[in-house]
Amino acid sequence: MFKKKDIFFKTLEEMADTLVEAIEYFASGVSDLSDVSAFAKRMKELESECDQYTHTILKELNKTFITPIEREDIMELITSLDDVVDGIEACASRFEMYHLREKDEYITLFAEILVRCGHQVKSAIYLLTQKKLLPMREHCISINELENQADDLLRVGVTSLFANVKDPIELIKRKEIYERLEQTSDYCEDVANVLESIIMRNS
Repeated sequence: MFKKKDIFFKTLEEMADTLVEAIEYFASGVSDLSDVSAFAKRMKELESECDQYTHTILKELNKTFITPIEREDIMELITSLDDVVDGIEACASRFEMYHLREKDEYITLFAEILVRCGHQVKSAIYLLTQKKLLPMREHCISINELENQADDLLRVGVTSLFANVKDPIELIKRKEIYERLEQTSDYCEDVANVLESIIMRNS
């Protein structure tokens, strides 16, 4: 039984580690867009790594009777963590598809918010694996606040695009990336919501 607990919690920690690595790589990548193909390729590798962790947990769920937390909670948690990494990878792929080479202050600001979100998610997951449920709430609150900042940034960023970008194609490209980045912050908030429900049911 303890071995099975270890595999679930160990894999959740690995997912959280990969999530932070992916977001930090994205944040560093958007400051230097000299090789967007290599940037997108590495992001895809990190997204695939996260998928493997998801498969590991699903496989274990299929053969394990007793789990450290409710099966539904584990499923929701891995789905929401995977959504975050999928979201950030989808953003990175757009840089290659749209041939974006110029730095963008709003994308940089979104990336900074997401890095902070990622670290809050990771801290909360590590508290979960230590069964320290109530301290997780502080990180969930921080994630909610950061998601609100991303909402505000989207409004400001889109307003700026329509005021300053004359090329309609360029405007569409950047608007989509802003929206995808804001959506990725929503996925971080989904993780926080799952963690909140785990706290409520188990403390």
